[in-house]
Formats: sequence, C-alpha cells, structure tokens
Amino acid sequence: MWLRRLSTDRVERHSSKPVETFVVVASVQSAQRIVALTDGAARLGLKAGMGLADARAMYPKLPVVEADPEADRQLLEGIADWCDCYTPLIGLDPPDGLLLDVTGCAHLFGGETALARDLVRRLAQQGLRARAAVADTVGCAWGLARYGKQGIVPAGESKAAMLSLPIAGLRVDAGIVADLKTSGLTCVADLMSRPRAPFAARFGRELLFRLDQALGHIDEPISPRQPLPAAMAEQRFADPIAREADVLGTIEKLASQLVTVLDRRGEGGRLFQVALFRADGAVHRLELGTGSPLRDPPRIRKLFEERLAVLGDACDPGFGYDTVRLSALATERTDPMQTGLGGDDHAEELAHLIDRLGARFGLRRVTRIVPQDTHIPEYAVAAVPAHAVRTATTPLPFIEQDTLAPAQPLRLFERPQPIDVTAEVPDGPPVQFQWRRTKYRVIHAEGPERVAMEWWRDDRGSELTRDYFRVESFQGARMWLYREGLYGREVARPHWYLHGLFA
Repeated sequence: MWLRRLSTDRVERHSSKPVETFVVVASVQSAQRIVALTDGAARLGLKAGMGLADARAMYPKLPVVEADPEADRQLLEGIADWCDCYTPLIGLDPPDGLLLDVTGCAHLFGGETALARDLVRRLAQQGLRARAAVADTVGCAWGLARYGKQGIVPAGESKAAMLSLPIAGLRVDAGIVADLKTSGLTCVADLMSRPRAPFAARFGRELLFRLDQALGHIDEPISPRQPLPAAMAEQRFADPIAREADVLGTIEKLASQLVTVLDRRGEGGRLFQVALFRADGAVHRLELGTGSPLRDPPRIRKLFEERLAVLGDACDPGFGYDTVRLSALATERTDPMQTGLGGDDHAEELAHLIDRLGARFGLRRVTRIVPQDTHIPEYAVAAVPAHAVRTATTPLPFIEQDTLAPAQPLRLFERPQPIDVTAEVPDGPPVQFQWRRTKYRVIHAEGPERVAMEWWRDDRGSELTRDYFRVESFQGARMWLYREGLYGREVARPHWYLHGLFA
C-alpha cells in the first residue's frame, strides 16, 4: 500500500483552514528542495526534488511547509496499527508505504478486491490518499501501487503484470534508472529481453536482485511490527460500541472462543492483549500478564476490567469501537490438576490475587521474596516478579525459623551503614555507638553470630568475617550490628556497621 501524499495529508489533517496547493520542503545538500506536494501543486507542474527557488520563481506566493520526518514516521506507524484490523502481518516500508500479508484474511472481507477497496475507502474517510495493489510478491505489489493501473494481480501472473512497469518500479536507485534510460531501457520488459550478465557487470547485484524478488525467484518475507499471537479471536460491529460494559462483554465472549482453541492444545494464556479499533482510525492496545497459565473467560474479563479502571480516560472510545480483538501473545503448557476436596485451593487464590494486582499496577511491580542459596544476609533473599514464581503448581515451601538461631530484623538496609562503636574489649559486644550523629548507649546485647564470607566466590580473597550482635539501646531501639574482620588476624582494627532495624 502506498500513501502517496502522506506528508501533505498529515498537514491538512491538522490544519483549521483547507489549503489546496502547497509544498513540503527540506534541506537537501545545502539547498531547499521540494520533498512532498499536494495534487494541486502537481497540477501546476511542480515535482518532488525541484528546488524551492525554481518553484518560487514560477509561483512567488506558493505556500511552503517545513518537512517533519519524525511526525511522518509516527503517522505511518499509527496507520500500520489501524491496518492491523485487516491482518496481523504488517511491515513498514518507509517513508510512505506499508506491506500487508493478507494470505488467509481476504475471505473475511469478500475477497482481495473488496479488501483493497475497503482499505482505500476507509483511509480516504480519514483524510489519507492511498493506493493499494495485491500480488504474489512484495516487489510486484510495490511497483503496481506506485506505477501500475491493475490493482489485483491473479496468482501466477506477476511476471506479466511487471512487464509494462517502468524500471523505477523495481525499487532500484535513481542513478541506475537514469543510466538505463540513457541506454534506451525504460521498462521492465526491456530488461527481461536482454542477457543478464552485462547488467550485473555494469550495475552490480542490486538491479537483478530486485528483479528476481519482483518475479518471485527470491523470497522476500515481511517482518511484522507486532508479535504474532499464538491464538486470536475477533469481533466486528456494524455500529460501533462505546460502553465499557459492552466492551467487557465482548472480551468475555472472545475469551470463550480463545479458551476453546487453547484447551485443544493443552495450553493456557500467560500474556493477553486486547486491541480496540476506534471508528476514527485510532487503536488502543491493552496487555496484561498472568501468574499462571489461564483458561478462564470470567477471570480474563475481570482482569481487563481492572486494567480499564486504571487507564480511565486514557482509553477514550471516541466515536466507538468497530472492531475488538483478543489475542494470546504467549501461551504455556498446562495440565489438569487435582485440587483438595475438603479445603480451598490457596495457591489458586494467590495466583488470582497476583493477576489482579498485576493488572492494576503491572506484573513487575508485584514481587515476592524468594530465598537464595547463600548465607550472606543482604543476599539471602531476592525480590522477584510474583508471576515468575510458579505458585499454582509448585508453591514455595514454608520456611521455619530456627528458634536457636538469632532472628534477623524485619528491615534490612540495602547497604550496611558505617557507625562509630565503643567496646570494652576489641572482640567484645558494643557498649555505645553513634549513628547519624546520634549516640546510643547499649543496655543489652546478644551475640556474636559469626558469618564467614563465601571465599570460593570471591576472586580477590578480600572478604572479611562478620560478627553480628543484636543490641537494644537505652532509648528502646533494637538494632542489628556487625563487626567486620577478626581482630588481630584479618585486620588490625575492625570496622562496625549497622545492618538493620528490628520492629
């Protein structure tokens, strides 16, 4: 598909007063040149690539707009998002084209001809001038959309359709086109009627490579912008819907269709996406993940209800949604599980809670504390995303506290904080310390609890032994201190640190 007036259409869509004739200019090799123009400017004899000075010499009052490639790129991506309602296989062809693979999708719109007409018509309603062509190969469709007259090429007839196209329709450099034109070669048929070796020697690999792509001798796959879903269900409406209840009801209905597909595969969804296509061309995409494979339509609806509650006005329906699509972007194998007969399934309830919190705040913001294979206090546990822990099938074991071991504080500092300590003997417990410019007198101390560093993981061998003490100050604060280094053996003078606070 070729958006032949993308830059000027973008300007006209944001203009309060319609202007039939104007040009878009940009600096090219230190000169202002026309890079885009309206149909009215084209009828005046202006062309892309013409210098602005020459155009102004012909038409002194010619309106001029500065080029904005970034805005054009964003508009092209927005159009690609909207075209997703026709096919999920959409690739960008900058600066003004899109590649759509409609294989297996055309019958939903009454055939390839009806699909192309509907696509161009709806883009025109949005103020975008487009031309579409359907062919077996990307190169043939690209050339026909820009230089041809026949929009739909029957299967197996790409070669015949390419013969009358100009050489520029092969997507080759303008310099090659100009050189061939001076030799009297102007169309693709002129190339195909001559030996290939002289062209390869003169112009290199590009010319023949593009020709072979257009004829289908070399495959040219389309790289889709969006990930292809593992399963998908879609609902179209003759009259757009705007009420949240209607949207949620549609999501639950589509979830039932999606679950049927996933159930046959023995899979459950781990990442779902709802695409809401507005009647004016805007697209809202909502994604949410789950803590375990999910195949429950009411729960899927509930999670998207939580998601919509967070977004609020950011998901404005405008004039309504004419298409709603539910996709399972990521799936995972799940087998039926035998639950308890006499009690509640707490693992399932916890997974549902994680899913609801993740729908509101994002799954990565919902974390669980998981024990690690180390005895170093600051590394003994790690906060990981809750959905990464398999609670439904392999719940975390309950870890009991050893009553003979000293308890660790509830609040552990990310980095131990240095303190000044006074002790009766070098290896003894502290009797007084200063932290954050405040002095604390110790009235009770328990310890030491000796923790040796993991010497086998230390490349430098500089980690020191720690002696931990639980202390209570005269003010009533209970803290966790440690002395780093064994006096007289590892260091001459140990350093003290505050590592955590008890409740």
